[in-house]
Amino acid sequence: MGLNQIIDELKSLADPEKAGAHQRFFKTGPGEYGEGDLFWGVRVPDIRKTAKKYGDISYGDIKTLICSKIHEQRFLALIILLNMLSKKRCSMAEQKKIFDFYIMHRKYVNNWDLVDVSAPGIAGRWLMDKDKQILYDFAMSQNLWERRIAIIGTFYFIKKNEFEHTIKLSRILVKDKEDLIHKAVGWMLREVGKRNMAEEEFFLKANLNQMPRTMLRYAIEKFPEDLRQKYLKGEVV
Repeated sequence: MGLNQIIDELKSLADPEKAGAHQRFFKTGPGEYGEGDLFWGVRVPDIRKTAKKYGDISYGDIKTLICSKIHEQRFLALIILLNMLSKKRCSMAEQKKIFDFYIMHRKYVNNWDLVDVSAPGIAGRWLMDKDKQILYDFAMSQNLWERRIAIIGTFYFIKKNEFEHTIKLSRILVKDKEDLIHKAVGWMLREVGKRNMAEEEFFLKANLNQMPRTMLRYAIEKFPEDLRQKYLKGEVV
C-alpha cells in the first residue's frame, strides 16, 4: 500500500467545517501555542481506523507522516506507533526502536492532543522500569511540549500505582508559566488521588500557596465538595 494512497484516504475523510473549528480550538493563530498547525478536520475515530488498516507501513512512511504540516497526519503516525507497541510480537528491541524514533521526532509532537495520546503509551511505557532522567530533562526544557511530555508520560506509571515521578516532576513544574502545563500537572495529580488520595493531599498541602489556580482546580476536581471548597479557600492544614 503506497503512502500517497494512505494520505489520500485520510484526506477523503476531511470535514472543512470541523477543520475550521479545530484551527480555533487548538489555538493555531499568530502567537498562540499551535501557531501554524493545519487541520483537515478528520475525526479521531476515523484516524484510528486508518491507523489500524495501514499499521504495517515502514518507518520511512511513518517519518513522512509525523513530519507533515497536517495535524491529522502526525496524529496518524503516533497511533500507528502505539498500535505497533501493542502487538504481542513487539520485541524489546522493537519497543526501543519505537521509543527512540518518538524522541528523535518529538518536535513534531507539538500540540496537546498529540502529546496526550502518545506520551504515556510510548515514553511512559518504555521508561517504566528504566532510568527516567530524560523526563526530568524535558521538565526543565524551554519547550512547552517537552515539558508536557514529561508529566503526561507519567500517566503510564500512575496506572501501575507508581506515583514517585509524577510527584517529583510536579514539584519541578508547579511554578510553570504555561496554562497547558498547569492543566497537565493538575490532571496527573488528580489521577494520583484517584488511587492514593493521601499521596495527592501531601503534595497539595506542601505546595498550595504556590500552585496556579488552574492546576489546583484540576487536581481537586474529584474531591468531596466540602474538602474541595476548603482547598479553594486555603483552609486546609
